[in-house]
Amino acid sequence: MQIFHSLEEAARQAGPSVATIGSFDGIHLAHRELLQRIRRIAQEKNATSIAITFDPHPVEILRPEKAPKLLTPLPIKIELFESSGIDRLLILPFTRELSLWTPEKFVEEVLGKTLHAVAVVIGENFRFGHKQAGTPQVMQELGRRLGFTTEILPNMSLRNRTVSSSEIRHLLEAGSVSLANRLLGRPFSVRGPIERGLGIGSKQTVPTLNLGPYNGILPAAGVYVTWTKIAVKHGSGEWSKPLRSVTNVGTRPTFGERELGVETHLLEPWDGPSPAGMEVSFLHRLRDEKKFDSPQELKAQIMKDVRRTLRYFQKLERFRVAVRE
Repeated sequence: MQIFHSLEEAARQAGPSVATIGSFDGIHLAHRELLQRIRRIAQEKNATSIAITFDPHPVEILRPEKAPKLLTPLPIKIELFESSGIDRLLILPFTRELSLWTPEKFVEEVLGKTLHAVAVVIGENFRFGHKQAGTPQVMQELGRRLGFTTEILPNMSLRNRTVSSSEIRHLLEAGSVSLANRLLGRPFSVRGPIERGLGIGSKQTVPTLNLGPYNGILPAAGVYVTWTKIAVKHGSGEWSKPLRSVTNVGTRPTFGERELGVETHLLEPWDGPSPAGMEVSFLHRLRDEKKFDSPQELKAQIMKDVRRTLRYFQKLERFRVAVRE
């Protein structure tokens, strides 16, 4: 997948394209449908498929006080775009100047002059241009004028929930990771460097790996069944296989700590070099975080959490075997 960071870079690649546009936070099931659709149309038209997204998120510039915590920081978003199989990704720097472009100017400059679009696929809630004046119907009209077709995909629903980034954020904030994962089409995960803790866990309860400061969204405070992958060298792109784990998101009230954090207890040995980073994928919520009267009580509860987590993975494996058969 080719990645462009400006219109000038993208313009150097001549030829027709089939495009989709959006913030694409989370790359959830509805986003994947858009990406699959542009791939199919591009093959039919002998064109290249390209997704257009923005960095930072437009709300961070226009209404920073209301900017959402991201489901997928940009590096993870790029990986998910690449795994979708599209040909190209254009990451437009979102600025106040760009926000003032009219729908007509945006379409003419980006889809017309730069990308030579022959087809565009968007969702029915897509808005663009100054004051979000551009609607799917406006895109259709501008497309007729500039010579490309516009396909509008309806909203996707699953289990009576609209598949959207905002709905997934709401579910995560409520601790409903299982349902959030269904809308995402994969387990929600967080990734970052490992931070050295205070050593309390290894001495008084169980050893844990602590995620460094994280700016994206986290699930509600509580204890979760998770997969954890280990990076030996942070940022190297080399990860271990997923390791079974149980993870606490919270403020560690038993020890009087107050800063929200993520700490993971591995349920299988890590025999590689000292880990530099980790990616934690959330599968199932076990319980709320609570304050215990002593480290001994906390350790006893953690052992119960471990047993429940192991039973979860046993059921998961039985289900996988049944599906394969």
